[in-house]
Amino acid sequence: ALPDAHWSALLPDAPLRYWHLIDPGTGALTAAPLQIDEWLLHVLTGAFGLDQRLAPLLMRIDDAVSPSASERRAADELSNAWLHPLTPAPVMLRGTAHGAARTIVVDACRRSNWQPYVLNAADLPGSAAEQDTLVRLWQRTAMLRGAALLVECPDSGDVGVRANLDRFVDRLSTPAAVATNFGRLGSRPALTVDAATPNPEEQRELWRSALSDVTNVAALDGALDRVVDQFDMDAKSIAVAAARAVINAQTDHQLPDIGSAIWQACRHTSRGGLDQLAQRLESTATFDDLVLPAAQRALLADILAHVRHRGLVYRDWQMSGPSARGLGVSVLFAGPSGTGKTLAAEVLANALALDLYRIDLSQVVNKYIGETEKNLRRVFDAAAASGAVLLFDEADALFGKRSEVRDSHDRYANVEISYLLQAMESYRGLAVLTTNMRSALDSAFQRRLRFVVTFPFPGPAERAEIWQRAFGPSTPTAGLDTAKLAQLAVAGGNIRSIAVQAAFVAAEAGVPVGMGEVLRAAATEYAKLERPLTDAEIGGWT
Repeated sequence: ALPDAHWSALLPDAPLRYWHLIDPGTGALTAAPLQIDEWLLHVLTGAFGLDQRLAPLLMRIDDAVSPSASERRAADELSNAWLHPLTPAPVMLRGTAHGAARTIVVDACRRSNWQPYVLNAADLPGSAAEQDTLVRLWQRTAMLRGAALLVECPDSGDVGVRANLDRFVDRLSTPAAVATNFGRLGSRPALTVDAATPNPEEQRELWRSALSDVTNVAALDGALDRVVDQFDMDAKSIAVAAARAVINAQTDHQLPDIGSAIWQACRHTSRGGLDQLAQRLESTATFDDLVLPAAQRALLADILAHVRHRGLVYRDWQMSGPSARGLGVSVLFAGPSGTGKTLAAEVLANALALDLYRIDLSQVVNKYIGETEKNLRRVFDAAAASGAVLLFDEADALFGKRSEVRDSHDRYANVEISYLLQAMESYRGLAVLTTNMRSALDSAFQRRLRFVVTFPFPGPAERAEIWQRAFGPSTPTAGLDTAKLAQLAVAGGNIRSIAVQAAFVAAEAGVPVGMGEVLRAAATEYAKLERPLTDAEIGGWT
């Protein structure tokens, strides 16, 4: 049919078969019918869609978000890199926000009238043959359609995902970008473009633009300052949060104003990444639920003031100094078990209207070298965007003293602690560390701690007050004497356990909670503590 036809056109590495333009079917090639690829047939007839073999893995980015000034500059740099013939593919987008990376890629594609698509690195096939097919199918789409690919690579620490990504990017030759914090990709050098979130002033402008049609933005300047000081959000997240805030302000009558709606929308929009790395604690506890001496309550009030007014002091009063490090608030709650350290963290988070996340040490600490630092970096990166309160419970297990190096294990354990010191200093939010053994913490943490609150063991007066609050308002009681109950030398956490156990004992017996039920529950709690229940503690109870 064609002049100078030759059998070599049907070789596996010739263009017709390399790009999967024809399908020779099965069986002997000399007898097989040559069929046009279905996707190519649709393209030639003017119906351009995504190949069905790519559809489960790729998604077109349709985000119509106005980029910030810094995101536009990054898009300029990315677009110029794609169009330059000497740029090695792909380009690395470095930063912590995948939303910013998408905005940058969309803006860069808009300049060349390309279609932007996104692929999650975790979805890359592990088989070399499957990955080779994926690369060929994508690159023929990119060349015929005019398209660019964004590969999102959450830093999961999965060695298999990293190996698949390296192999994949080594084969790419069409415009692509990889959003990752890895130092290197594949075997080729890569051009790097900064994809960090917009700076605070740009975030304010994005908020003003997103809300300009629905409210008086000038009246929100104070509220927007507080939001920008607490939440580090990209253009897409701000657009989503603004839309959510407007809807909530119109439908949720419990929110007093649009400023409160914006704050709550930011909490919900920015918490996604941290939910996968830590446990979110819901709390309605207030200062009225805390039984502490006046000095400790005053320190907690000071912590609230530092978090609430850090924007005013650091930004407006220019008290941050020449360095941006150490602008967060790191506090240590030290004291015996059950004295209210975790409850105090819940009170602070509730008073600040912020989410509280407890870091699960079993998910962070890893015996393999370097893995603990990676896990901690993911926690702090996600927390930076969410503005959440971080709670490191039993922190002495993670923030222990550095030791003399006697072997490789000591060396890398010290590296982990040193990394933690740096992360704590650079984290701009509120981080709460709790410990039963303050002496076990590394001394270098003392300088990086803004406050140290010592939770004392409650005395008789404090224990009596705790007992008064131990039973719910609907709990039936009979003859409870809080002065006698306060003779039990236990902390508030144990008092809570005894009260709950006594309530179950009374419910089973069908009677109100009395001194006898509390005595039985106290005996169970003391047995758990491996302590004797002395006559001095229960004298006069019955």
